[in-house]
Order: sequence, then C-alpha cells, then structure tokens
Amino acid sequence: MDIELKDGLKTPLYKKHIALKGNMVSFGGYLLPTHYTSINLEHQLVRSKAGLFDVSHMGEFIVSGSDAELFLQKITTNDIGVLRVGQAQYNVMCYEDGGIVDDLIIYKFEGKYMLVVNANNIEKDMEWLKKNKFGNTKISNVSGDIGLLALQGPKSREILQLLTNESLDSLKFYNFLTAKIDGLEATISRTGYTGELGYELYINSKHIADIWDKLLEAGKNQGLNPVGLGCRDTLRLEMKYLLYGNDINEKTNPLEAGLGWITKLNKDYFIGKKTICNSKNKITKHLICVEMEEKSIPRKGYKIYSGENFIGQITSGTMSPSLGKGIGLGYVSTPFEVIGTEIDIEIRGRKKKAKVVKAPFYKQGSLLS
Repeated sequence: MDIELKDGLKTPLYKKHIALKGNMVSFGGYLLPTHYTSINLEHQLVRSKAGLFDVSHMGEFIVSGSDAELFLQKITTNDIGVLRVGQAQYNVMCYEDGGIVDDLIIYKFEGKYMLVVNANNIEKDMEWLKKNKFGNTKISNVSGDIGLLALQGPKSREILQLLTNESLDSLKFYNFLTAKIDGLEATISRTGYTGELGYELYINSKHIADIWDKLLEAGKNQGLNPVGLGCRDTLRLEMKYLLYGNDINEKTNPLEAGLGWITKLNKDYFIGKKTICNSKNKITKHLICVEMEEKSIPRKGYKIYSGENFIGQITSGTMSPSLGKGIGLGYVSTPFEVIGTEIDIEIRGRKKKAKVVKAPFYKQGSLLS
C-alpha cells in the first residue's frame, strides 16, 4: 500500500484516499486520486447530485501591507480596485512579453488578500511576486497551513447548510464568507471548476480530515461521494475552463486565450500591458472549442487541419461524459476560429471530422442556481 510513498508529496487527506482505494497518481507533485469508482460515474455524480474533491495541493499566498492593492494591480491584468471585502476575482499574472505566469483567484479580506495559485507553479509564482514587490508589501506562502475541499454539484448547498449556521442562500457566485463548519473556522467560497453550483472550503490543514468526514456523513442521503481529479478535468473541459500547462502557459498571450475579459487594458499599468496592447490587433492564433463529428477523441498535441493545411493543435481533449462525444480545446490560426468552421483532427494518422463550436460545451449546469 505504501509503495507510492517516494513518488510525491501528500495532502492531509492522503490516508483517506488510500482507505477509499483511490487510484493514486502524481499531480502537481502531490499524490492524489484520479478516481475511486470511475471517472464517468464521478462526473455524472457531480452533474446530478454532489461530489467532494480534495484540492489541497493548490497554493495559497497572503499579500498584505499598505501597498498590497497597488502591488496586485501591477502584477495582475484584472482590476483589483473593484474588489470589495468578501469578493473573489479570476485573474492572470503576465511576463513583460505578455506570456502568462499563472492564472489564479484573488480573495479580498479585511486588511489582506489571499492568492490561490496552481500547485505546479507555487515556487515560480512566489519568486515572481517577490521579484516585483515594492513598498510596504508583505507576501507569505501559507500553502502548508491551508487545506482545500471543493464541494460541487446541484445538492452542494443543502449539504453544506447542514453543517453551518451561516445562510448560504444569499452567497453569490465569486463571493465568500468566513464561517464555522461543524464548529471549525473556514472560508466558504462560492467558486469551483465544474460548471455546477458549488463551494470551495479553505480550512486549517489540521482540521480538514474532520471536515471531510463530516461532509460525507452529512451528504450521505443526498448521494454525496468523494470524487477524483479525473472528473475534475472532464467537468472543467465541458465548461471551457482553462488548465495552466495545457491551454495557457508562458508562451500564451491572454488575448489569444480568450481572456480579454480579465485583461483590463484601461488600467494605468500592469506587467505585460505594453506588449499585450501592441498585439491587440495582430492576434494570429485563437483558442477554440472543438466538437468531433466522428466517433473519436481529440487529445493534447493532436494536429488540426483545414483540408491539407495545418492550422493548429489541440491543447486539451476528452470524451465528454455529458455529451457522449469527443471534445477539445486548441489553438488555430485566423480565420479558422469562426463558430461553425469545419476542421479535421489528425488522430493516429487519420483525419477525423470536427467543427468549431461556441463555449461552453455543456450548457445545463446548475452554476448560477
């Protein structure tokens, strides 16, 4: 059972995953379950009832000090100034050449901000933040102290409400509150990576196993079960939620990735603004949603063609459990990004028919319920 001990770091819930016979793999340096039953079953569970994810591998930084807001305005593309205490914001950090350092969520607390970053990028992000900090700005890495659970699915609110006295009915999307879950302090955030109603729960690492058990017990009658990172990937892909390292990276401009909505070019300054502004009318590649018209699955790295012309490459792909067909994301050159464009994906030496479709792939989620 402990053969995997040398293969990666462990979250505080590692022993729970082993006891549940999770299929353990290394992800972001951590040993985490891809699934306990099957990816398809767990995917459908989150779409119909609720699933509980361990995402404690994610990184958390605290940024504080009188210059914290100015610093975050400089280091990110979105407008930090519009955030009120109790609100969260999706954002990206860019290099001077416009490439993406990481995508992240920023939470505004009274007197401080919390940045939630990708597990693979914790060290790189911290170096980048420290390199660019100025004035009265303090940055601390609290990733080891904070555990993170994602309770996702249409039944998530009624399950979580059983364990907290705070009313969750009025908690809006991308808002959060500090409350007690079964008597233990937690930050309850109305966020997630699935396209369903859901919550992300930031809890002291020492107590996260207790909350894990309490949630599974409380949600038993609503069908709640633990779910792995395999369905997290299929769920996010159906929503066109981007994955760093696949769909965006240091060579991707946020405008190419369709992230113009969080790239505020009217801000006075942010790192990478000049390059991104100069590229605005010169974008030659675009992230698209690909839906297969033949029975096949587009995978990362597969080439995209228009007739005999190579026009791009798949960055993420899967067999959609909700739609029953192959779907993917990929970059294509102008003008092949137009919705409805017929394309071909080269799969094991044969070209398979596909088309460009409008995001998201899955449109029946309970996200805003």
